[in-house]
Amino acid sequence: MITQVTSRPAAAQHLSDLARLRRVRDRIDREYAQPLDVEALARGAHMSAGHLSRQFRLAYGESPYAYLMTRRIERAMALLRRGDLSVTEVCFEVGCSSLGTFSTRFTELVGVPPSVYRRQAARATAGMPSCVAKQVTRPIRNREV
Repeated sequence: MITQVTSRPAAAQHLSDLARLRRVRDRIDREYAQPLDVEALARGAHMSAGHLSRQFRLAYGESPYAYLMTRRIERAMALLRRGDLSVTEVCFEVGCSSLGTFSTRFTELVGVPPSVYRRQAARATAGMPSCVAKQVTRPIRNREV
């Protein structure tokens, strides 16, 4: 008689990992302005930082840090469109501690520096409902290109 070996424990582990990764992603979406790092996210998910990074990239196509920065840049774009905060104020408001890193990442994702975006966006989205402006001006991540 041949017994069939099943991968039920492996499948259950995979589902458990996916659920933890979703919680990490939800936490980033919720707490993007807080000082988050991969170590803290991994501790919260009961994973090592390396394992979290590898699994997150497999599941979502980018590292946890890249996902966090994209969330921060998306929020920064909305704040810059409002026009009542300076670029530096927006940088700190979205949780970035370095204006240089913020400006570099913003330029990579959006295609123009934050100061230029602030000037252009005010004109481009004038009279447009904010929900439409958000969708039209959303940055495109690498995996979406």
